[in-house]
Amino acid sequence: MNTTQPILRRVCVGLIAAALGLSLAGCGTNTDPGSNEGTDTIKIGVNYEQSGAVATYGSDSVDGIMMAVDEVNAAGGINGKQVEIVKYDTKSDTAEATTLATKLMVQDKVVAILGPATSGSFMATIPVANQNKVPVVSGSATADKVTVSDSGVQEYAFRTCFNDSFQGTAMANYASKTLDAKSAIIIKDNSSDYAKGLAENFTATFTAHGGTIVGEEAYVAGDTDFNAILTRARGLEFDVVYLPGYYQEAGLIIKAARELGINQPILGPDGFDSPDLLNLGGADALNNVFFTNHYSSLDEDPKVIEFIAAFQAKYSKEPNAFNALGYDTANFVFDAVSRATEANGEAIKDALASTKNFPAVTGTLSVDENHNPIKAIVVIGLENGIQASSEKISS
Repeated sequence: MNTTQPILRRVCVGLIAAALGLSLAGCGTNTDPGSNEGTDTIKIGVNYEQSGAVATYGSDSVDGIMMAVDEVNAAGGINGKQVEIVKYDTKSDTAEATTLATKLMVQDKVVAILGPATSGSFMATIPVANQNKVPVVSGSATADKVTVSDSGVQEYAFRTCFNDSFQGTAMANYASKTLDAKSAIIIKDNSSDYAKGLAENFTATFTAHGGTIVGEEAYVAGDTDFNAILTRARGLEFDVVYLPGYYQEAGLIIKAARELGINQPILGPDGFDSPDLLNLGGADALNNVFFTNHYSSLDEDPKVIEFIAAFQAKYSKEPNAFNALGYDTANFVFDAVSRATEANGEAIKDALASTKNFPAVTGTLSVDENHNPIKAIVVIGLENGIQASSEKISS
């Protein structure tokens, strides 16, 4: 396998160069937000959580983004222009994310912004994106209402990840059909719209299959003592635990649950995908654990194999889903820029919306009418905290 990787990578770079070799129409000066007309570079903003509570999501996404940037620039850039990244750290703070998005659009005059990673912070940047006509794209903001508000589709907001409706539904289907579960208990982060949306969709689908939710317990982000809720849960009879939330609390909950003798399968979302889940939960506890995700390193798709080899060569570690999503999100935007009729946010927004069959590492995607990707989802099984199985489920 190692001997084929250089060949695969040359082919991949060649394809990117060809795809981005299309010409942009239009001319002028760069006087408005979201326009790079008349400049020598394509300026793209990176607005991610690189410190703070969810720094691993943002930092991992940025690693993938920067690898994509290096590849496209080495291949000649976009329409002969090099990609120039303007990068800021939101510090995992929603207000900071909005401030920086505004700065990127108005002061730095980027044509598109990648990030933030989390749904709340990403949604906070959408009003300024719509106001300044600069598209914002997230690789991991999964909340249902990210791209569609009460007033309709958010014109300048896009994502390359599936949404929570699909994620909660897919895990409920897996629990019912693959694990043959008839009853479940839900333990959710009650401070998170992400977790509440996942729980709602899991419940709707699981009960539609004839399953029963025997109990529901809640915690809030930052909690560290879960003995009370787990003791109550232990007194119930159930086939599976659904634990929608992020790795910080999930790792501690799984460890405590196993110590209390709760050995049923524990199911979760993409928020489990962090090296810190293993650090917090411990290898012994992380068995019979399954979670929905965007990508698995076990996938034998040639695009995945090529990506893993290139990422390992650059960063000396195996990529996780956030690395892959960052990489895909950057290339998704590069592809749209290459097809846009002008080098400005409005034209790039139209190109993003018209994307069909884009060959991403996390699955070939097309953009639907709600600016969501039509793509597959993966259910990953852990053994001793390590990925041991993956099953791809089509949308």
